[in-house]
Amino acid sequence: MKRAVVLLSGGIDSTTTLAIARHEGYDVYAMSLDYHQRQRVELEVARRNAERFKVVEHVIIEIDLSSIARSALTSDIEVPKDRDVQRLREIPVTYVPARNVIFLSLALAWAETIGSGDIFIGANAIDYSGYPDCRPEFLRAYEEMANLAMKASVEGRMRFRIHAPLINMSKAEIIRKGYELGVDFSDTWSCYDPQERGALSYTSAVTHHGYVPCGRCDSCLLREKGFREAGIEDPLKHEVKY
Repeated sequence: MKRAVVLLSGGIDSTTTLAIARHEGYDVYAMSLDYHQRQRVELEVARRNAERFKVVEHVIIEIDLSSIARSALTSDIEVPKDRDVQRLREIPVTYVPARNVIFLSLALAWAETIGSGDIFIGANAIDYSGYPDCRPEFLRAYEEMANLAMKASVEGRMRFRIHAPLINMSKAEIIRKGYELGVDFSDTWSCYDPQERGALSYTSAVTHHGYVPCGRCDSCLLREKGFREAGIEDPLKHEVKY
C-alpha cells in the first residue's frame, strides 16, 4: 500500500498534483490549511476535490497566520492588480512568510504518523508569483532537513521525499495535464482577492459561495495566461473580466 500526504489548496496546481498522486497509485491523505487567508473560499473547493478524487482522509488544519505572518493574503494590505505577469521579478506583498515551511512541516508530521514517506506539493517555479518557497532548491533543502529531523528516517525505517511534479511545468502544461487526469477546472479557485458577486456586473450564475474571482490579481492573470497558452477555454472565464 502506497500512502501519500498531498497539500491541497483547491487551486489549479494543487488539484492537478492531487490527480497525479492518485494516478501514480497512491492512497491519498489530503491536507488543507485554513490560515485565515483572504481567499478562504478555496477551502470548500478543496473539500469537493478531495471527495471527487476519493482521498482516504481530508483534514483542514486551522492555524492563524494573520497574527504572525503579515501579507496581503492575511491582512488588509491591498492585493496588487493588473501587473505584467510576463515580467514578475520582485517578491510581491502576497508572499506569506514561511507559509510552505509551515505547511510542509504539518504534512511531514502527518506523513510519519500514517507511515508514509511521500509528500506532494503543487509548487511551481515557472509561471508563478516569485515566492522563494516555491523553488526547487528550497524543496531539496527541506527534504534533506526532514530526513535529519524525523524519528522514522533517523532510525532508518523510512526516507521522506518531497514530490513537486509541477515544479518545472508552465501553467499551460499543468492545465493540459490536469485535463488529461480528469480535473474539473470549473471547481478550482485561483483568485487572491475574491469579490462578492452582488457588487459586480457579472452575468454568470457560477459562483463559489457567492464569490467570483477579481480577474486582475497575479494569480488570476497567471490562470488566464495558462488557459490561453493551453488553447483551452477557462470554464470560469465567462464570469471574470480578464
